[in-house]
Amino acid sequence: MKERWISPIARETCVQYNPAVTEAQQPRTEPREIVELRRLKEQQPDLSSAADLQIELLQLQRRVQSRVPLPAINLDAAHLTGLLAAGPILHFDHLKIDWSDVRFLVRAAAAAMRTHEALDAADLRKIDLIARDAERLPSLVRAWFEGTGPSGTVPAELERLETVLLQAMRPILTRAADAILARVDLADWMRGHCPVCGGEPDLAVITPAAERLLICGRCLARWRFDQIMCPFCRNADRSRITSFTSRDGRYRLSACDVCERYLKAYDARNASRPVMPAVDSVATLPLDAAAMQRGYK
Repeated sequence: MKERWISPIARETCVQYNPAVTEAQQPRTEPREIVELRRLKEQQPDLSSAADLQIELLQLQRRVQSRVPLPAINLDAAHLTGLLAAGPILHFDHLKIDWSDVRFLVRAAAAAMRTHEALDAADLRKIDLIARDAERLPSLVRAWFEGTGPSGTVPAELERLETVLLQAMRPILTRAADAILARVDLADWMRGHCPVCGGEPDLAVITPAAERLLICGRCLARWRFDQIMCPFCRNADRSRITSFTSRDGRYRLSACDVCERYLKAYDARNASRPVMPAVDSVATLPLDAAAMQRGYK
């Protein structure tokens, strides 16, 4: 049979159009955080591995984020305000946890971290054993949550594994924080730990109004804090606070000479985008290295 001739234009049209592909099957637009992480890789190739790891973690968390339920807490504004007066609002028993999702995220996050050399083989095996134990995992996650609060202590068994548990619990904690923050006023909260879950700040943002907002390292809640004071020991002596910035001026770091801890900040006053903790924690890795070289932790 003689082959039917098809013009190049018609052939191109046939290749591009496939009626079997529905709209739901079309590629989805990537979240802006992932787009920015890919841009960061292009701009700073030395950070490629860290950016790739962060992209994997974000993609893993998105797989379960949509089915995380609201916390088991009365979300009436007056009730939440009353809880805030006594300390962090969210307690572990408020969290509705699907342990199959947490088990999946623990294993997957640990595997991703191992691939990018952010976790050693022994810790990967340890995480796998914990995830397999239906009773042990919940008890250790509770110990991690309560131990990383303002007055807690993380069990020695979880040493070097906190980051894995954090990545596994982040979708649950951010879901709870979003629900709570929509109904409570944090204007009077001026403590150095998170008003929602009690976690420590991992980043800050300097707003266009020149205010400093701390960002919780666990649930990503934000709250206003003194521009100079160290959130970890409340040292407010400017002469004992060391500050330096990134070369482009986008990031600042404040290190306390009393407790020898430091906090990075994204300067949004002249920025083209809002703060993105998943992106900015990677972009500021050179600042982490500089701070640690000077003896801060």
